[in-house]
Amino acid sequence: MYNSVWGSYPIDQPSGARFAIMKMSRWQKVLNFDPIPALVSAENQAISFFTLRNLLNQKSEKIEVLWELPEPTKIIRKQQKNGSWIYRGGNLNLRSQEDYNQLETYRNLGVLVEKYGFSRKSHAIQKAAKYLFSCQTTDGDFRGIYGNQYSPNYSAGMMELLIKAGYSDDPRIEKGFQWLIFIRQNDRGWAIPFRTVKEKYDVETLRGEPLLSDRSKPFSHLVTGVVLRAFAAHPEYKNSTEAKIAGELLLSHLFQKDNYPDRKASLFWLGFSYPFWFTDLLSALDSLSRLGFPADRPEIRKALGWFVAKQQSNGLWKVKILKGQDKDLHFWIDLAICRVFKRFF
Repeated sequence: MYNSVWGSYPIDQPSGARFAIMKMSRWQKVLNFDPIPALVSAENQAISFFTLRNLLNQKSEKIEVLWELPEPTKIIRKQQKNGSWIYRGGNLNLRSQEDYNQLETYRNLGVLVEKYGFSRKSHAIQKAAKYLFSCQTTDGDFRGIYGNQYSPNYSAGMMELLIKAGYSDDPRIEKGFQWLIFIRQNDRGWAIPFRTVKEKYDVETLRGEPLLSDRSKPFSHLVTGVVLRAFAAHPEYKNSTEAKIAGELLLSHLFQKDNYPDRKASLFWLGFSYPFWFTDLLSALDSLSRLGFPADRPEIRKALGWFVAKQQSNGLWKVKILKGQDKDLHFWIDLAICRVFKRFF
């Protein structure tokens, strides 16, 4: 069946779906199948909770009920007194244990905030925030995961989670944004500074003096996509000129190779994780939808159409999911896809 929303993308409605479509929201109508039944009936309580709250706009229990679930409880038990989590098995010749712990703290904060709705009301989040802010330099960046080198992507990634946890009005977040704006390339996107002047990723580089970016070099969509997530999460910066310009750059690079060696191949757009980590097609659409980009932009139509074509008859999606220990990771990806479609439509 030809569908006017997607043009050349075929939309085959299941038998008897016409009556059901009349009851659907607009975003559900542009999909092949309704994903709600599969999501709302998931055994994972957090998945069904957010499906009811985010997709169906139904009143639900307070978010704190999720904080008592086994997985977040297990994560919090392993939190150290200083608010960090310990990274096991790192290469100490490449990165210090403290730098590895910063990475592990970022990862666990993402799980707590994105999957279980933790906020600064939680003592565990307060401790984690205190630890991460202790990794912020006087310049405003969060340093350590790349050793002594600047890292706009990890800096912004931590800011995104802290904003979502309730720290959007913290002056340290404002300082972080000012640093991000200062460190942009001339094209007003972002790249890892040391990658623009020295491609080799080794101990000598990580332990050396921070390298200033060659700002004449082009942006990296990998880095720009992560940075844009912080802008998209902030109530004020999501409306900024800087965010709109970076959004246009990211939009222009969908499905293309990156300009730098890290995850360079275009296929990296189509490997997904949740919470978002690298820049992929879903994380990019998530930011663009939060920034107010319209669904009728040709690039966005193509990206959304790719997801439409990947939907299965059970309403869920068959996509490449990056490795993770969460057995329900595919449900989280499906939920994130639905949130994107709802925002755009």
